[in-house]
Amino acid sequence: MAEISSTDLFTTSVYGSKFAAEDLPKHEMPEDEMPKEVAYRMIKDDLSLDGNPMLNLASFVTTYMEKEVEDLMTESFSKNFIDYEEYPQSADIQNRCVSMIGRLFNAPVGEDDAVAVGTSTVGSSEAIMLAVLAMKKRWKNARQAAGKPCDKPNIVMSSAVQVCWEKAARYFEVEEKYVYCTPERYVIDPEETVNLVDENTIGICVILGTTYTGEYEDAKAVNDLLIKKNIDTVIHIDAASGGFVAPFVVPDLEWDFRLEKVVSINVSGHKYGLVYPGVGWVVWRAPEYLPKELVFNINYLGADQSSFTLNFSKGASQVIGQYYQLIRLGKHGYRSIMGNLTRTADYLSESLEQLGFIIMSQRGGAGLPLVAFRINPKSKKHYDEFALAHQLRQRSWVVPAYTMAPHTKDMKMLRVVVREDFSKSRCDQLLCDIKLSTGVLDLLDKDEIKKHSDFIRLHASHSGKSRHNHPHYKNERHSLQGKTGKTHAIC
Repeated sequence: MAEISSTDLFTTSVYGSKFAAEDLPKHEMPEDEMPKEVAYRMIKDDLSLDGNPMLNLASFVTTYMEKEVEDLMTESFSKNFIDYEEYPQSADIQNRCVSMIGRLFNAPVGEDDAVAVGTSTVGSSEAIMLAVLAMKKRWKNARQAAGKPCDKPNIVMSSAVQVCWEKAARYFEVEEKYVYCTPERYVIDPEETVNLVDENTIGICVILGTTYTGEYEDAKAVNDLLIKKNIDTVIHIDAASGGFVAPFVVPDLEWDFRLEKVVSINVSGHKYGLVYPGVGWVVWRAPEYLPKELVFNINYLGADQSSFTLNFSKGASQVIGQYYQLIRLGKHGYRSIMGNLTRTADYLSESLEQLGFIIMSQRGGAGLPLVAFRINPKSKKHYDEFALAHQLRQRSWVVPAYTMAPHTKDMKMLRVVVREDFSKSRCDQLLCDIKLSTGVLDLLDKDEIKKHSDFIRLHASHSGKSRHNHPHYKNERHSLQGKTGKTHAIC
């Protein structure tokens, strides 16, 4: 066979070049350049091995936006959001979003019609980190002013929290005090929650839509108990998923700044805020709940500015995308979309129930538009939820199976997130494939199912072949997952 000429960089087509016959660089930057068309095609081909985002029913993250907003976001890729002097309109757009979101969450508005106190973030993880920092600092200041020790802060939260809460507690040296789920209850118990509060508690996390079952935790009950018992602590609402759902589906539900103990709220713009990842928001009730010493006033690139973020430079595209969605859709548009998603989730719940599954999630807008379900133990199936998830994966659907939070007797479940682009037609296709998958599994014996599941886990699913985790960090034992086997739900 003739050797590839060293001068054959880019001839008849991309696939006629020498690059098509070589491995893509994986560990070291290449010595020479390659034509832009070749680089584009080689990387595009590599990415084609990713799954189809529209069939990924594990994630809350937005997978559809209109072309007009995509164009706006593309045009803003080169804007460094932190450069307020050069891009003042982008900065002002952030303030408009914070104001709109603050009012959506019923933040108090002063006589001067002041903008709510808040900021954009890369996602809810960063927003939660900032909220925990603010609660810890405020608690520490109060303890020091009273001449009391401040070396053992703790935070009260559900054992069903997303992993970012564990990270925040560990990174900022705050003890976690968990309200554990039970086989019958998948959210916090308000009485048990309040009973865990002591003088070292910096605050309580209440989740507006847990990642497992989508249920809204009872913020009002926690708030009322704190007032009744005259307990001086605050509530942070983790509205990562529910913040753009509840105001439009159940507007009378009291979970936000209408409750006097709620001092901060985070929400993900890239979930039901309908923006591509990653953008999140955190809003405070008033300036006194964001200690001044955490905010840095700096002169950068010619302009004075206040900064309270964990990172510094970032693109303006996602913030602009959020502003587009807020003014393009308006309250009526969000209400229509969330109403459709809720109806689709209810339809899926009813259909799965008819197939014999136990539905664990709420209906009629009482929770997020998702469906959490499990196999009925009375059906005596010889396979579990993970086997069904593997079978659906063979049909390109990503329907995740999870081991529930600790103290639920190792309960297993499946979860389908209903996003904007999950239409009733696609829902019917999923139901058809669930019927086919259970039919196939019913015909297999236990050994065949185990072999099949092991094969998919090791060879078909990407987690079985992952190489992005350094072996030194595998099998940790400090998280809830490491200690109990709880599966951290995807967000």
